[in-house]
Amino acid sequence: MPSLLAARHPLASVEEQARTLAGAGAPSFDDVLAAHALGPLATEGIEVLQVNVGKLCNQTCGHCHVDAGPDRREAMSRETADKVVELLRRHDGMTTLDITGGAPELNPQFRYLVDQGVKLGRRVVDRCNLTVLTLPAQSDLVEFLADREVEITASLPSFRSTGTDAQRGDGVFAKSISALKKLNEAGYGKGGGRVLNLVHNPVGAFLPGSQTSLERDYRRELSLRHGIVFDRLFAITNMPISRFLEFLERTGNTERYMQLLVRAFNPSAVRGVMCRTHLSVGWDGTLYDCDFNQMLAMAVDHGAPRTLDSLLQSNELSRRIRTGPHCFGCTAGAGSSCGGVVDG
Repeated sequence: MPSLLAARHPLASVEEQARTLAGAGAPSFDDVLAAHALGPLATEGIEVLQVNVGKLCNQTCGHCHVDAGPDRREAMSRETADKVVELLRRHDGMTTLDITGGAPELNPQFRYLVDQGVKLGRRVVDRCNLTVLTLPAQSDLVEFLADREVEITASLPSFRSTGTDAQRGDGVFAKSISALKKLNEAGYGKGGGRVLNLVHNPVGAFLPGSQTSLERDYRRELSLRHGIVFDRLFAITNMPISRFLEFLERTGNTERYMQLLVRAFNPSAVRGVMCRTHLSVGWDGTLYDCDFNQMLAMAVDHGAPRTLDSLLQSNELSRRIRTGPHCFGCTAGAGSSCGGVVDG
């Protein structure tokens, strides 16, 4: 069974996506912030350097805001990776190196970045799709990650096979369970230094449920059915970008979903949005306020350095944040970030 959300037509350009979102009837995000005396958004000190090493992936997930897949060729070079390492070296306040993709483990620079981050004493996070751990060519990957105590944040949309396979493709749930068992056997998810987090995305055009309740359900079901343990669950809102935006368009739900996000705007969630403490680096060294802006080609603006080269010249990390209609996804309900809810 193919993913129920998988795109059936060529993906729209970033310009077409921007026009689609603008036409969905959402108000200006900056205007909403101003009405609540919360804007303009600006950084409060960069703690997380999130690096997207490329779009190559062994899966093609229906909710993917990156439009990653096996046919993508965008990939970070060693030259760009060295600049990432230099930026980390200069700024002790960047305590976390968060590596994403695609399947970041498939990029030739992944293990280099992990080793350099560990040498610099940073918390290193691998955003893993789980099934990459089952590939024959990655047979030593779990051992590599465990030896360095890399924190794993892994996507598992549902603790049921039907929900996960609907979003990620036929057979993905079974492979994910196999990968989770390998991680548990290596000491992950047991409350020690080898941290295993799971990520839940709704399978459809609605907001995630209570993160606390979902975590309780995941713990019970994964333990009873599969003997699997983990540390934390993150509930993340599906962003109206790329494949999920195509799903909304195809099902006639774009305007309804955007209005859902706008109506659920939570002023208290604004203080926790990840763009205030994150800097996102693209595979080619371009800088973004977040990974979502990156996939809409919205590079940093308002006079801030736009590339690793220019940032290494200026060393100026403070910036005003660039926003758009998709930002309502991060402030709806309990809020949403790469670390789950941001308000409660």
